[in-house]
Amino acid sequence: DPIRIDVHDDVPREAGAIVDAGLGAFNDAAAPLHEVRPLSCFAKGPGDEVIGGAVGRTWGQAAEIQQLWVSEAHRRGGIGATLVRAFEARAVQRGCRALYLETLSFQAPRFYASLGYRVVFELRALPHGVVRFTMLREIGQPGRGRPTAVAAGLERE
Repeated sequence: DPIRIDVHDDVPREAGAIVDAGLGAFNDAAAPLHEVRPLSCFAKGPGDEVIGGAVGRTWGQAAEIQQLWVSEAHRRGGIGATLVRAFEARAVQRGCRALYLETLSFQAPRFYASLGYRVVFELRALPHGVVRFTMLREIGQPGRGRPTAVAAGLERE
């Protein structure tokens, strides 16, 4: 029988689950992804309500901040920086030396730069002039925080 390609404007649940499982099995055979560990930090206000959080993961010497959010009423008060530093501190306790994240141009690239993160990659193919930045901060490495990507010529001058 010939192979047929179906195109969808969504992801059918069953077909998507098969692709996820297949890719997961391939990745697990290639790398010890079972070592990836979740990491999160939350800021709580009166009544224990969550007013901000940093969510990510660690794997070996690398940590990724996948989400950072602070409620609008509590922004610009240092909570975001405190959450990032708490996340980094726990990651370092786990042995991490490279911290990375992705952020969009309308989100927080300047904020992360103020915390010592450097742009190592920019994707300028998104609509409406939006740019996706991959940012890196190295801790405890020779060269005082210069990203490894410098060697690959990815750092912006």
